[in-house]
Amino acid sequence: MTTTNTPAAALTTATDTATTDTAATTDTTATTVMDPATGIAIAEAARTRLDFAKAAPKVFRAIIGFDAAARQGLAPSLVELIQIRASHLNHCAYCLHMHTNDARKAGENEDRLHMVAVWREARHFFTPKEQAALALTEAVTLVADGGVPDTVYAEAAAHFEEEELAHVLSLILAINTWNRVALATGKVAGTDERTG
Repeated sequence: MTTTNTPAAALTTATDTATTDTAATTDTTATTVMDPATGIAIAEAARTRLDFAKAAPKVFRAIIGFDAAARQGLAPSLVELIQIRASHLNHCAYCLHMHTNDARKAGENEDRLHMVAVWREARHFFTPKEQAALALTEAVTLVADGGVPDTVYAEAAAHFEEEELAHVLSLILAINTWNRVALATGKVAGTDERTG
């Protein structure tokens, strides 16, 4: 039997090859899945970037102090919502893992944790005050995209007294700093320096 070189024949051959390749990839993927603890240990062992806390201890302690001062007077649930949303936006898996766990330990509702990333489409999960804080978190975190719009700032100012608003803003700045430290130094999601 001879194979003709028609477009249909070429498409059939390409499809068969892609199907075979996909099946091989699927089989390989299925056999290389490991439990999360093993994966975390392997990722942490392979980490080659500096340990920021050891390399710049005074700076590290200063950030811890700034973070602690920022959260004073704020509700723990609001603190975690802000930290989770900024970590989503910055793609910081290390901080996202840490702060969703912290929120759970503090009794946060699992449904709300799942909705933080899409809070605008699920406003009924969040109070108007939390929504204002989340909008401000997004604007400050993505400040290069258009600054902090007056409407976003005004909405936050309508829900927070001046001192509390200053603390919300400080917390947003702190988590953005932590996100950048974690991303720049290759921190591994699932580990937590605070516990070890």
